[in-house]
Amino acid sequence: MTPTGHPGVDWKKAPRLARWWAMDAGGKAHWFCEPDVAAFTDFWFSERAPAPDFGYVGDYKQSLTARPARAGMKAARGD
Repeated sequence: MTPTGHPGVDWKKAPRLARWWAMDAGGKAHWFCEPDVAAFTDFWFSERAPAPDFGYVGDYKQSLTARPARAGMKAARGD
């Protein structure tokens, strides 16, 4: 594992809008999609979907892995 998450994540298996991959405390992996900001409100939410664990072993708190920037696209601010 690297400080940026799990290098074994295969992003080709991710849903199109998946932005992150992570394990939960129960040992299950999830894809987290781009946030959906509710118009005229001050909150947002992100869909999650089941994901393969890609052989991850380690502390789930260290598993958060951001999707690499796509070729030809600039990374979003804060990435």
